[in-house]
Amino acid sequence: MDKNRIEGVAKQVKGSVKETIGKITGDKSTEAEGIAEKVEGKVQTKVGETADKLRDAVKKNK
Repeated sequence: MDKNRIEGVAKQVKGSVKETIGKITGDKSTEAEGIAEKVEGKVQTKVGETADKLRDAVKKNK
């Protein structure tokens, strides 16, 4: 499993927590940071998934 997948999921979780804290406290800045971090995590997870697929395809063709 590519490390980007693991780090991406961690960022998504951290972003969700930050977003929730922002909503609870009424802090729009923290809420927005959380949303942005979740999106960044999703992108990073997709990069990791793509790297895994490429690695598997290369191994299959050897």
